[in-house]
Amino acid sequence: MSPATGLPVDGEPAEVGLLQQLFECEEYLPQFSIVAEKDGEVVGHVISTRGWVGELELLGLGPIGVVPRLQRHGIGSALMQETVSRANAAGERAIALLGGPEYYSRFGFVPSVSLGIEPPEPRWGDHFQLLPLAVWPGGVHGTFRYAGPFERL
Repeated sequence: MSPATGLPVDGEPAEVGLLQQLFECEEYLPQFSIVAEKDGEVVGHVISTRGWVGELELLGLGPIGVVPRLQRHGIGSALMQETVSRANAAGERAIALLGGPEYYSRFGFVPSVSLGIEPPEPRWGDHFQLLPLAVWPGGVHGTFRYAGPFERL
């Protein structure tokens, strides 16, 4: 099963290898690696790594996943809310992610281009989003760069 879609896949989903590489890369930020447990079982996870726009450090969120049988039970929302809370407490400026605008807008994410930030891949369009946090400096322009393992996908 794909952690992203819950659908059957041939072989190992790309997210599995990506997660392993993210845990091992220099941009890994353990304080933003969060798991959700239920009855002693890991049922969801999210990871954020260092990303940049120019020299400005931001968080790149993802992958995020919840076991298919427990999706739509608030686990993903709890993981997102905890990430935002930790990021604000740590003085992070913003969180970037690639995902469905209809889902992530509920957390305050907006298309990155509306804030002057271009996605790493132009074809991502409004699916590449940014959540400006309490110390967002504004006036930032440039293209977002993810941690190294994303660029090798």
